[in-house]
Amino acid sequence: MGSIYNDMTDSEMQVASFLKKLGLRWVYEFPVFVYDEKDRPRVWTPDFHIPKLGMHIEVCGSEDFDYKYREGIYQKNGYYVVFLHIYKQPKKWKNFLIARIREIEESRHTEVMKVLGFTT
Repeated sequence: MGSIYNDMTDSEMQVASFLKKLGLRWVYEFPVFVYDEKDRPRVWTPDFHIPKLGMHIEVCGSEDFDYKYREGIYQKNGYYVVFLHIYKQPKKWKNFLIARIREIEESRHTEVMKVLGFTT
C-alpha cells in the first residue's frame, strides 16, 4: 500500500511538512470545479486544499507552465490560491506563504465588513 507522499514532488513534500508544522490539515489534489476563459466547465486539482482556511496552494514546478493563466481562472471562479515558486526562492517561500495567507484573510475580512455595512 503506497503513501500519498509517493506521488508528491520534493517541493510538495516540503510544503506538506511546513503545513503540518503550522497545524494546518491539508488535502492533496482536492478537485475544484472551474469555468475556463471560454466558460467551459473544467475540473482542476490544485496541489493542496486547506479546509480550515478555505484556500488552496499550487506548488509551481517550472517556468514553462502558464501559472498566470491558472491564477486568472481561479480568481474568475472565486478560489483563493497561493502560488509558490519554491525553485526560485528556496529560502523565502515559507515567509511568502504566511504573508499571502494573511493578505487573503485580511482581504476577506474587509470584504465581509463591507457586505455587512461596516466600514474598516
